Amino acid sequence: MYKSKEFMIKIGVLGAGHLGKIHIRLLKEIDKYELVGFYDANPESAALVEKEYGIKRFDTIDALLEQVDAVDIVTPTIAHYDCASKAIKSSKHIFIEKPVTNTIEEAKSLKGLSKEANVLVQVGHVERFNPAFIAARDYCSNPMFIETHRLAQFNPRGTDVSVVLDLMIHDIDIILSVVKSNIKRISASGVAVVSESPDIANARIEFDNGCVANLTASRISLKNMRKSRFFQKDAYISVDFLDKKVDVIRLNDVVGEIDPLSVTIDLGNNKGSKQIYFENPTILPTNAIKMELEAFADSIISNTTPLVSIDDGYKALDVAYKIIEKMKLTSNFTEEQPLNQ
Repeated sequence: MYKSKEFMIKIGVLGAGHLGKIHIRLLKEIDKYELVGFYDANPESAALVEKEYGIKRFDTIDALLEQVDAVDIVTPTIAHYDCASKAIKSSKHIFIEKPVTNTIEEAKSLKGLSKEANVLVQVGHVERFNPAFIAARDYCSNPMFIETHRLAQFNPRGTDVSVVLDLMIHDIDIILSVVKSNIKRISASGVAVVSESPDIANARIEFDNGCVANLTASRISLKNMRKSRFFQKDAYISVDFLDKKVDVIRLNDVVGEIDPLSVTIDLGNNKGSKQIYFENPTILPTNAIKMELEAFADSIISNTTPLVSIDDGYKALDVAYKIIEKMKLTSNFTEEQPLNQ
């Protein structure tokens, strides 16, 4: 176990693209880490990053692994498994961006390797650390209907995979984190508009406890939107992941005389009345990516399971591919990646 005040975790970054550079900048700000250096497969861009951020560039992954306690994998998804398995075999703890791997088989293999090597793996489902979701999380005690919309303006980056793996997987992970029940049924449809794989998709997930989640994701929208709505007994919680806002509407039984200034609804048939309470939880101004990297450090220091574990990453990917498989039945596309039933 590491002692945070006495020991800085030596970490290296694999991948220095757009997101990798953000991680490099934030890791330099976190006092629990000593950023040893980075590796990127493109020598020209790596040289620019080395100069811009003033950190050491390693010529090989193996050379970097020899100098660190943990690695932050921010490579393209197709390289996740090779990088992660190599790091695990070197007994290094891993932060790995979402989706955890390119295929279900790779994710299952990483689960086994990480447990065998007794290393910690955290998956970068960053919306778990979104300050709006953090503020709303405790209100979502038993949601029975969930509706999510994740819409983005078109960006060629990421169109090599379906919108399910590109965008919807964020909401899949959030839903799985709040619904404590097994999945009973999945149905889905999608349309490829400007890409070879679906650019807009809708999925319906039914759980054994009766909860139903309806998810919509699009990367050809005219505006950006990242909203989720959670409905449960006597409560409605709206979370705006983009604008960092939360609205909570709760219903309580009216006892005694009704306050004429309060907002109430009459249930009819002598069932009494409910008083409506409106809440806007305080949203703390935080950087979600920095928070998840700090949480990764804390899990290493305390030797505890990361908040978003390898199991969580596997479950989200598994549901994503089940949705993709269902879309094949109703859509005009063929996804190259297999679905593990």
